[in-house]
Amino acid sequence: MRRRFREGFVASPINESGVVEEADLIAAAVLVPVIVRESGATLLLTQRTMHLRDHAGQVSFPGGRSEASDASAEATALREAEEEVGLVASQVEILGRLPEYRTGTGFAITPIVGLVTPPLNLKLDDFEVAEVFEPPLEFLLDEANHQRHMIEVRGVMREYWAMPWQGYYIWGATAGMLVTLHRFLYSGA
Repeated sequence: MRRRFREGFVASPINESGVVEEADLIAAAVLVPVIVRESGATLLLTQRTMHLRDHAGQVSFPGGRSEASDASAEATALREAEEEVGLVASQVEILGRLPEYRTGTGFAITPIVGLVTPPLNLKLDDFEVAEVFEPPLEFLLDEANHQRHMIEVRGVMREYWAMPWQGYYIWGATAGMLVTLHRFLYSGA
């Protein structure tokens, strides 16, 4: 994985169907935290609390809106990961960026992939994060687990990715970024 990110990845932003105008997009970044475990690599995901304004109750990567004080998307992702789950930047080896992911809810999200060394010693922000869990990276990168679904939103049919895992419904932007990670690692792009 390190080698593939060193080789680089150049691609156009990924758009969900029904994305809002580019000028109206809110800049954000997420950390795609690959946990290096003896039993195999996992991915740290969060279950958002139900009362949040944006994406309530959904499974997501640690991350959020960029702030003026953030020097880069990497800085945003690391700051948000520390705020949301207590993951310290010194435990993260940044590997690189995936293409910006533009959502139908108005966000332009830069996914930052990083390797994380345990122990994690997490401290969840209980306002934003209901829980964290770690599905195996192998499961998430297996194309057989990538499901394509459609839903009607305000009279428009929209497609989205989903990857159900042990009672968790990983879908939308999070699943879309995981599909992008799979393509990046395995397609030779």
